Amino acid sequence: LGIAGALILPCDATDLASLAAARAQLLAGWGGLDLVIYLAGDYVPMSVDNFDLAVAEQVLTINLNAALRLSSLVLADLPAGGGIAFVASVAGYRGLPKALCYGPGKAALIHFAECLHFDLAPRGIGVWTINPGFVATPLTAKNDFTMPALLTPEQAARELVDGFADGSFEIHFPKRFTRVLKLLAHLPYAWSFPLIRRFTGG
Repeated sequence: LGIAGALILPCDATDLASLAAARAQLLAGWGGLDLVIYLAGDYVPMSVDNFDLAVAEQVLTINLNAALRLSSLVLADLPAGGGIAFVASVAGYRGLPKALCYGPGKAALIHFAECLHFDLAPRGIGVWTINPGFVATPLTAKNDFTMPALLTPEQAARELVDGFADGSFEIHFPKRFTRVLKLLAHLPYAWSFPLIRRFTGG
């Protein structure tokens, strides 16, 4: 990385022992944790016509259960002034076409972060949920539709850094896209279902 003091510790986010080993190495090298970001994730477009239970469970394991495993290891390490962040998705706001296994995990991750906030904020420990729109990655390359307001990874990283500086619980970007989905999430289902279908082409 070319960053002085950086540690690269490959591990399997779905394996508690692997995460524990990485945590131990990090604590030995740095002496503590200030900010933990759970960024691991998977995406498989899925609808009723191609529903696969094994695949769905694997996606949920990576997108939700692994975040809980990481949390179980590091929450006690976080000092006042530190924090933990979870990269969820705007797909967690409301049900979306082809998000049959992706959306539920992201919605649950947002909920988990909200619950953590009640416990950790009084201790001076920050909690963030990060809900990006479309970012150009190998995962979004699986989509067979035009992705509005698509960001590069570099643009998303800058949005992330700026979001931490802002101090809000939720970091969402790009605003021109996420605000539309936020609005749809607050509408009655009788309105939101047809609008989402029209908006996504689903």
